[in-house]
Amino acid sequence: MPSIEQGPIRPPSESYSLLLRVTRNCPWNRCAFCHIYKGRRFSPRSVEEVKRDIDAIRQVVSEINASSWQMGLGGKVDSSLARSILSRSDQYPEGYRSIVLWLYTGAKNVFLQDADNLALKTKNLVEMLEYLKKAFPSIERITTYARAKTAFHKSVDEFCALRAAGLSRIHMGLESGHDPVLELVQKGVTAHELVESGRKIKKSGISLSEYIMPGLGGKSMWREHAVETARVLNQIDPDFIRVRTLKVLNIMPLYQKIQNGEFELRSDDEMVEEEKLLIENLNGIHSQFTSDHILNLLQEVEGRFPEDKERMLAVIDRYQSLDAAERQHYRLGRRTGFYQSLDDMYNPDLRIRVDQVMRRIQEENAGKFEQIISDIMETFI
Repeated sequence: MPSIEQGPIRPPSESYSLLLRVTRNCPWNRCAFCHIYKGRRFSPRSVEEVKRDIDAIRQVVSEINASSWQMGLGGKVDSSLARSILSRSDQYPEGYRSIVLWLYTGAKNVFLQDADNLALKTKNLVEMLEYLKKAFPSIERITTYARAKTAFHKSVDEFCALRAAGLSRIHMGLESGHDPVLELVQKGVTAHELVESGRKIKKSGISLSEYIMPGLGGKSMWREHAVETARVLNQIDPDFIRVRTLKVLNIMPLYQKIQNGEFELRSDDEMVEEEKLLIENLNGIHSQFTSDHILNLLQEVEGRFPEDKERMLAVIDRYQSLDAAERQHYRLGRRTGFYQSLDDMYNPDLRIRVDQVMRRIQEENAGKFEQIISDIMETFI
């Protein structure tokens, strides 16, 4: 049974994509809000290594298809076959899970791991992409993470070559458009470089997904963080703006800045205020604003600019109009997974469950509400 190398993470939007590792870890690895690759050395994988993994994936696909025929499914991977394989994941090498889910959802999308695949020589990445597309003609979309600093040093022609080879979308961590914030969190890039790298990618025709991080300005720079991030996004006009609310773990470098007083965290309500200011300042763009992560308090604040801007702001206004007790109730319901939207607060069955949890906290952990919310959020990272 072939072995297929896998990296540690992928975006939520790539949950059913085939995972193909083309680099290991992160070449920068200094961001104060990230812990994923700390203590791990970056290394590019060779074209030959990646081709071997593609060949191994093709072998696994053949084996799964054979099982499908034996079960009378005619080569299709339905829910019963997928469950059968996934339930015995301990019997299969790493990488099987993404292959099974990929086949089950039509074998259309691929996500390239790890953090910055543009660090590869363009010709090598092109060769990998072409080999992948030839091996699996059903592929419709190939996406990757990338650093803006690395993209800044690529030419538009290089991006065009990657697009021609099959690269469809780049997921990029913008985080903030305010240079002092970028410097504080050791992002290793400037606002100018963020704009130029984003524009190059857009000009090539590759879809661009920019990630922003409410809370990253702390209490001292939150306003500048929101306004300047909006300014940078207005200049780029990315295809997607994805929200990732800041949550600091004690293993992140930013935690030490909190401990020594360099950084003060914002509350949930304050980050809602920050998100509102950001959205108010997004103008002249045609981006899809997406809140596809459980860390985001108001996950229903989603839509396309400009037509959905007022509706998104109305959701925030609705939350802010709640009294303190109701906002606390919603926060608990959201963090415990009972609520997905503000309307869920008025579902009697869900309301009862959240009230029960609240009473238990008040009886057994009086005065520890914020710590409990923080502990729950840590499990999401």
